[in-house]
Formats: sequence, C-alpha cells, structure tokens
Amino acid sequence: MAMGFSSRFDHSIISAFKPQNSILPPSIQPSSYLPCPSSFKVQKLPFRVRHTPIIRATSSSSSPPTTIAEPEGIKINSIPTKPIEGQKTGTSGLRKKVKVFMEENYLANWIQALFNSLPPEDYKNGLLVLGGDGRYFNREASQIIIKIAAGNGVGKILVGKEGILSTPAVSAANGGFIMSASHNPGGPEYDWGIKFNYSSGQPAPESITDKIYGNTQSISEIKIADIPDVDLSNVGVTKYGSFSVEVIDPVSDYLELLETVFDFKLIKGLLSRPDFRFIFDAMHAVTGAYAKPIFIDKLGASLDSILNGIPLEDFGHGHPDPNLTYAKDLVNIMYAEDGPDFGAASDGDGDRNMILGRCFFVTPSDSVAVIAANAREAIPYFKDSVKGLARSMPTSGALDRVAEKLSLPFFEVPTGWKFFGNLMDAGQLSICGEESFGTGSDHIREKDGIWAVLAWLSIIAQRNKDKKPGEKLISVSDVVKEHWATYGRNFFSRYDYEECESEGANKMIAYLRECLSKSKPGDKYGNYVLQFADDFTYTDPVDGSVVSKQGVRFVFTDGSRIIYRLSGTGSAGATVRVYIEQFEPDASKHDVDAQIALKPLIDLALSVSKLKDFTGREKPTVIT
Repeated sequence: MAMGFSSRFDHSIISAFKPQNSILPPSIQPSSYLPCPSSFKVQKLPFRVRHTPIIRATSSSSSPPTTIAEPEGIKINSIPTKPIEGQKTGTSGLRKKVKVFMEENYLANWIQALFNSLPPEDYKNGLLVLGGDGRYFNREASQIIIKIAAGNGVGKILVGKEGILSTPAVSAANGGFIMSASHNPGGPEYDWGIKFNYSSGQPAPESITDKIYGNTQSISEIKIADIPDVDLSNVGVTKYGSFSVEVIDPVSDYLELLETVFDFKLIKGLLSRPDFRFIFDAMHAVTGAYAKPIFIDKLGASLDSILNGIPLEDFGHGHPDPNLTYAKDLVNIMYAEDGPDFGAASDGDGDRNMILGRCFFVTPSDSVAVIAANAREAIPYFKDSVKGLARSMPTSGALDRVAEKLSLPFFEVPTGWKFFGNLMDAGQLSICGEESFGTGSDHIREKDGIWAVLAWLSIIAQRNKDKKPGEKLISVSDVVKEHWATYGRNFFSRYDYEECESEGANKMIAYLRECLSKSKPGDKYGNYVLQFADDFTYTDPVDGSVVSKQGVRFVFTDGSRIIYRLSGTGSAGATVRVYIEQFEPDASKHDVDAQIALKPLIDLALSVSKLKDFTGREKPTVIT
C-alpha cells in the first residue's frame, strides 16, 4: 500500500500565508471568554525548566556514534541504542506520561522503529506531515521527529506553525505524525502521545503497528541528521542540503476542505441571526487555533462565542475531554435558564466533539444517528448519496435503525477509528461514529470534531431557513425528540472507571469471559432474558482480517445490552468502561432521564461484573 508521502502534497496542503504575530505574553492569564485571535501562538508554561531529551548511545552500548551514507549536504549519524520495554501502541497510538517519553531514546526508538517497519519507497525522498495539539513536550518532540525523518531519507516535512495541526487536518493531508494524547490531560506531570496516520490518512492499521512494536524489541540504531533545531514559529521553508522543512498555516487547507462539504452560506445565515446564540468551547486545545478563523471570520459568529479559545500546553490545567464532566464550563452555560441555543466542544487534538442544546445533552450515539438521518437534506456533500453507515460495537443501536429505515448498508466495527478506514476506501461507508464522542465521514479518514459541529449547525440552519425574525426556532432538543418519535429512543449510558489497578481490571474481564463460557440463550438475569453473550470478534469485510476480544457483550431478548471493555487510550493503569443500552419505542417514555430509565440495567451490570470487588471502586469517574 503506497503512502501519501508524495509531491502531490504540495498541491493539497500548502497555501498562501502571511507571517503572524504572537498573542498575549505568558504572564497574562486569559479569561475563559477571551476569544482566540486570528494569529495565534501556543502559550508556553512559564513555571518550569525545560529539559530537551537527549538522543545518544545507550550506556550499555560499546559502539560510538558513526556517520552513515548521507543525502546531499547533510551529515547522518548512526546512534547505537537498545530496546525499551512498553512501546506497544494502544487503540490510537502510543500514550505514556510525559516523563516516560523524555527518558533517553524513548521517543527516538519508536520513531526509528516506525521507519524500520515501512518499505523505503514509502518515504525515501518523499514528503511527511507533522502536527500536534500544542501540548507540553510537542516542541521538543517535533525536533526529534524532524531529525530522524531526515536521517532516514525523507525529502521534505510539512509542519504546522508552532507544531499545531489538528488530527483531522493531518488526515486531510493524507497522513503523517500526530503528536497528541488526544483527550488526555497535558503538562509536565501528565500525558503525551504519538500516532502515525498511513496511506489515505487513516490511523495506521494493526499490520503496521504490530511491525512497529516488533521493531522496538530489536532496535539497535537510530539514524539522525546532524542539523540544528528548526524554527517553527514562523511560516516558511528551511533547507538543509536536499532536505527541507516547510512551516505552514494549520487552518487554511482544512477550512477549504470543509467549504466543499457544507453550505457555509446556510450556516452563516443561522449564526448571524440575532435570535440564535452559539458557543464553542475549544478547551484550550488545538481547535482554539481553528475556532476564530472558521466560526467567527468565515461564518459570522460573535466574538464572544469562543470559550477557552487559546491553545495552552497544559490545556489551562484542564482535561480536554468534551463530556459532561470535563467540559463543565460549557455545560453550566448551556444549562443556565437563559443559556445559548447551541453549544459544542472539542478535545485535545480536535477529533472529538460534544453537542448541546439549551438544557439538553445529545449523546454521541444519538448525534451520529441524527446526522445520518438528515445528511442528504442538510449537507451538500451527501446530496447525491450516502454510501453506508457504521458505528463502533459499544455505540448504541440508534444508527442501525436509521440504516434500516433508509435501506443503507450498515457495519458494526470494533472501537478504534482505523476500522472505518477500509470501508471508506472501498466506497462502502459515508458516515460513522463512536459513543466516545467521535463522529465523522469519508471526507477524511479520522473523526472530526469541527465537522460534527458544522453538521449539526447545518441541520439546525436547514430546519430554520424559512423562519422569520420573531418566530420560534426549531431547537436542538426539537430535532432529537422528533428523531426519537420516528425511530424510537435508545437509552444509553457509559460508566468510566479511570486509572484502576490493572491487575484487578484484568481479573474482572477474565471473570466475565469465564461467565460467557457458562452462559446460554434463555438464561435469566433478573427481569432480562439472555439472547446471547460473547467477546466481540470482527472480520473486516474488505480484506478479511480478523480481530478478537474486542469487548464482552451480554445481549438480551428485548434488545438491551451490557458491554465491558478495557480502554486502550489511557497512559497509566486501566480504564474500565461499562456500556448500558435499552431501546424504548414508546414516545410517552422518551423524556425520562437516561439514568432513571437504565437503573435496573445499570444495577445488573455492576452486579454481574462484581466490579466493586475487583476494582475497589464505589462509583465511576465519569458518567456519559
């Protein structure tokens, strides 16, 4: 499979841009409502000494660095190294605490192992994209990645100004390195991560990540170019012999892509209405760089509509996970008596989203179903056809019902966006989503937070396009409740138990798998009758690849489900996730609070798993 590292990137991502000035000095603490200026600079943490990681021959190596075959004008050193334990990627890249990545050769080993895993023709003299979410350690990591890429023969690197480039923007450029731990917190004591997007921009498949892990276990040298650090604070090109680095505007080409998907004139008509109030919470993360150019400059939203709009290395001491717990600033605003009409948030690297109406939370499972049901009418990109729909296995069955009613192909895949990529590349999938606040389409090969916000704004704008000033607008809650009336409501909740002791969490999953082996259809679980129980296995319909042990499921005859998984996105310990779902066709019961409607099933889920006994946890960290 050929990767997208080719000269065609010069046409797909590079735009005209002007040098930009920095914003407030680090000593000024921005207020929550301070909008992100059109020119931005990631605010650096002022309170600690930075220690740039050293790439050097490991202490146990007897071989000194040597010079190897060099491209024109660059000296390439071969640095002896040795394997480091614990470099197997999770659901979406390698995530650890910052201090782990700052250990000698830790990041360098993984980057070199990746190049060792790819055919040379995929990157030699080619072009590589590099970006990240602006978190602590990205600046140092950028220099390491650039130098190792040059050392391995990459011809050119495109990197976002200040190292900023959202995950969707990197995917739109057909892939590359993404420096992010996604929705995990940032800062010296918290998390860092690295991910590689392959081919058409999708997360690297397991065939690649397995090779990378294998090579981390046998690595013996790091190839690194002897070049100075590259200034990433100004757009432009820096050349070292035949190797070059181009610092680019992170927004313009991604915005240009979005303009081919949505009717910006329609959305602008909604956002400029005096009777419609909009707010977007960037959570001091990467979408702070995108919010003003897109929502304010392009779509006409008011200057005060951007919340937490300046990217910070530690996300303002926050947890950039757009849910009801961590996006509390936004939730409080939206649930106020006179809250805005529409609210949204995105996460650390810009690929997740949360949608809110006034005093109304849209679950991610409902969100993707509503988008799919309205896509052809409200979004020009889907005007001619929707090829198919898909969801991750733990996501509620709301999308299934849309696919059935609209006679569209439907797929259920494991958790992890990479599983959608093959279906998209095969022309079988248009819209997909995960209950973990990820929604997207085949415009790129990643979930896309801003895409989801624009999709919802398109739906609300289309429903209200003929409303005159003073007429009551159709709201977010109106759209969702109308959807429930048509398709029924899938009550859904997820309980997250973060940073559990791994031993207890693994024992719980082993116990549940033992329960599976003893279960049979017709078994009684309180008032519920078992239809089947399994550990989800997926066979890719495109390439026939098989992945197993993707989540323990108990599915009951009334369509209710209980699912247990260990998350692969944490950096420490284990995150236990319990998913609870129950379908309700009766519209008179649709307004019941989900926690009340699901309480018998939630109690059953905790009882069956013996979660408290295995983890010692009395209550979840997060409920969504």
